[in-house]
Amino acid sequence: MKVIRLRWPDGNISQAQVGEPWLEAAHNAGYPIPTGCLGGRCGACDIEVNGEPLRACVSCVDGDEDITLEIDLIADPYW
Repeated sequence: MKVIRLRWPDGNISQAQVGEPWLEAAHNAGYPIPTGCLGGRCGACDIEVNGEPLRACVSCVDGDEDITLEIDLIADPYW
């Protein structure tokens, strides 16, 4: 399995395997991602990965071993 480096908004760096769910990778890194419906509909878990938005509850870590993925939370004023 390929292992990817992840840099969280607080500056911490962790590792995750390609195919690992984003919520699991965040939990293992000690960085909670807010959730709502857990089905990809509500947007509470929206994150940006290298500037691209995705729903963490229905997405998995993907990338190249040679780069570090930059993660940021997308602020939603309703959550």
